[in-house]
Amino acid sequence: MFARLFLVISTVAAVLPSACAADASVLGRPIGEWKLSDYRGKAWTSAEFADRPVQVVAFLGVECPLAKLYAPVLQRIADDYERQGVAVFVLDANRHDSLTEMAAFARQTKLNLPFLKDLNNVIADRLGAQRTPEVFVLDHKGIVRYHGRIDDQHAIGGRSRPEPTRHDLKSAVEDLLAGRSVAVAETEAMGCLIGKAKSKQPDATVTYAEHIAPLLQAHCVECHRAGEIGPFSLTDYEETAGWAAMIAEVTREQRMPPWHADPRHGDFVNANRLTDKEVELFQAWSAAGAPAGDLSQAPPPREFTTGWQLPREPDLVVAMAGEPFHVPAAGEVRYQYFSVDPGLTEDKWLSAAEIVPGNRAIVHHVIVFAAPGGKVTDDDGQMVTAYVPGMRVRPLPEGYAKRIPAGCRFIFQLHYTPNGTAQDDLTKIGLTFVDPEAVEYEVQTASARSRSFEIAPYKADQAFASKSVTAPIDLQLLSLSPHMHLRGQSFRYEMMWPNGQTETLLDVPHYDFNWQTSYRFREPLEVPKGSRLTAFATYDNSKENLANPDPSQTVVWGDQSWEEMLIGYFDIAIPRQEGKSRNVAAEVRRQGAVGEVVAKRLLKTLDRDGDGKVQRSEVSGARLEAAFAKVDEDRDGVVTIDELTRNLPKLRDNQ
Repeated sequence: MFARLFLVISTVAAVLPSACAADASVLGRPIGEWKLSDYRGKAWTSAEFADRPVQVVAFLGVECPLAKLYAPVLQRIADDYERQGVAVFVLDANRHDSLTEMAAFARQTKLNLPFLKDLNNVIADRLGAQRTPEVFVLDHKGIVRYHGRIDDQHAIGGRSRPEPTRHDLKSAVEDLLAGRSVAVAETEAMGCLIGKAKSKQPDATVTYAEHIAPLLQAHCVECHRAGEIGPFSLTDYEETAGWAAMIAEVTREQRMPPWHADPRHGDFVNANRLTDKEVELFQAWSAAGAPAGDLSQAPPPREFTTGWQLPREPDLVVAMAGEPFHVPAAGEVRYQYFSVDPGLTEDKWLSAAEIVPGNRAIVHHVIVFAAPGGKVTDDDGQMVTAYVPGMRVRPLPEGYAKRIPAGCRFIFQLHYTPNGTAQDDLTKIGLTFVDPEAVEYEVQTASARSRSFEIAPYKADQAFASKSVTAPIDLQLLSLSPHMHLRGQSFRYEMMWPNGQTETLLDVPHYDFNWQTSYRFREPLEVPKGSRLTAFATYDNSKENLANPDPSQTVVWGDQSWEEMLIGYFDIAIPRQEGKSRNVAAEVRRQGAVGEVVAKRLLKTLDRDGDGKVQRSEVSGARLEAAFAKVDEDRDGVVTIDELTRNLPKLRDNQ
C-alpha cells in the first residue's frame, strides 16, 4: 500500500491537496494570544512577536515529504526578511511527532527557527490548519492576511517544477511590508494531513488490533518499517494512529496502494489493490478517532530480512567500489561506470538480486551488468538487475533463475542527480543463488524500444511505438517493466499472436515516473514462436505536466531525466541448457535492429519526395497499395519509419 517512496521528492505520491482547507473566514481574523514550547523545552509567547510588521506561521510535520522539501525554503525566506523585522515560526501539531523527532528534523533540514509543539492542535484548530506544509501570514496587528501554500514548485504525485513560477508566501510578505493588501490572499495548500488528536468513539466497531493492523501487514509494512524507504513507520499503533486521517484519504482517493495497471488486462502476482470493503475499514477507523482495540490481539510483526527486500540474507554482496563516489551539489553528472570483480569461479544461478543505493537522495537509477571480459556488449542480455524509483524485489518463481557466468565482472551503471548539497554514495548489490540442479528454465531480460521519436513542445497525448520484436522460439513471458522519464504519460504492451489476433498484455493509463513497477504474471505466459510484441507510449510535454522540466523543448531520446526514453523491458524464460546458454534476448534485440535497417532501405526506395515518409500518392499498383493499407496503422495516409519497421512481418507473411 504505502509502498516504495524512493526519494523525498518521489514520496510525495502520498500527499494530496487541500481545497482551501482552512475556513475562508480565517482571513481577516486575529490569531489571538498563545504560549507554546519548542522541542528544546523553551517557552515562546505571542507577545514576543507583537511588534513585528509581519509574522509567518508555518505548520510542518517531521515525516511529511513536502514538509521536508519546504523546511529549507522557509529558512531562506526567514533569513531574507529578517532585517525587515519579519518573524517566521514553525508549529508541529501532529500527535505522533515527538520532541526528539522534531529535534532530528530541525538538525537534518538545518531549520534554525522557533520550532514549536502545538499540543492538542490548539493553534491548528484556531486557524483551521489541515496540512503540512501550510502557512498563515499575519499583519502588524496579528490578523491573518494570507493563507495557503509557500510556492507552486512541488505538487502531489512526486511532480516538481525545476523552479517555482509563483512565490506566494514571499509575495504576501512583500505586499504587507509595502502597506498593500495581499494581491492573492488564499491559495491551495498541498501536503500531508495533520495528525490531530481526536476523541475516540467508545462504541467503535473497527479497531487497529482487529481490522487495521492485518491490512497494514498485508499492504504497507513491507516499505513502512524501520530501515526501509517509507518516510514513516506503520508498525506501531501510536505512530499509525497519527496518520489515520492521511491513510483514509489516500486509500479513498486510490492513490495508495501504488498500483497503476488497468485491471482489465493481465493477472499479476504482485498486484496490490484494496477491496472496497478494506477501503471502508480505513475510513471508519479514522472517523472513529483511530481506536486501538485490544492490542494483545494484534497480529505478530512480519519478519523481514534486515536491510534487504530479499527473502533471506544474500549469498553474495558486492559494492560498486572500494570507496564512495563524490557527487557535487549542482550540475549535470554524467553516467558513472564502476567495474568490480565479484570473484565468481563458476557459473551461478540467480534467484533474486537487490541493489541498495548508499544514498537514495542522489541515486536516480542503477543497472548492474554481468560482463564477460569486462565489457557490456548487450545491455539487455547482460543485465543482472536494476534499481529504479518504485521497484520492489520479488524472487523468480521456483525452478527459474538467471545464469551469471564465471569470470565475469560486474559493471555498475549509476545515474546521479545532484540535490543542492554535495553528497557521497557507495551502492551495493546483494544476490541469492539456487542449486543448479533445481533450475529448469533460464531467465533473460529483453526489450522493445524506440529511439526515433520527437516529442513536440507544449502538447500532451503524443503517441509513439517501439519497434516490434518477434519471439525466435517458443518461450515464456514472466514480467513487463515499462520505462519512460518525466514526460511519460501512459504505456501499453500489445502482443500479436501467430494467428493474427492482438491482445493487450498490460495497460498503464497513468504512468508514474516515481513508481516504476515490474508487473510479474501470476503464471508464466506461454509465447509461441513468431509472436510479436510492441510497446506503445504517450508523452505529456505540456505546461500542465508539473514534472515537465521544460515544455518549450522538443524532446528526443537521451539518458538524462529531462530527455526521454521508450523502453518496454520484459523477462523471458527458455528451457535450461547445459553449458553455454542460447542468448535469446540478444536474438530478439538483433532481429529488431535488422528490421529497422530493412525498413529504412525500403522507405528510401519508396520515398520519392525525400521527406522521410511514404505518402499514399507515392505508391501505385494493387500490390503496393494493399501493402500500404496494411502498414498505415493510424489510417492517416502516411507511412512512417516506425510503422514500416513494426509491420515488416505483415509484408513478409503476405508476399
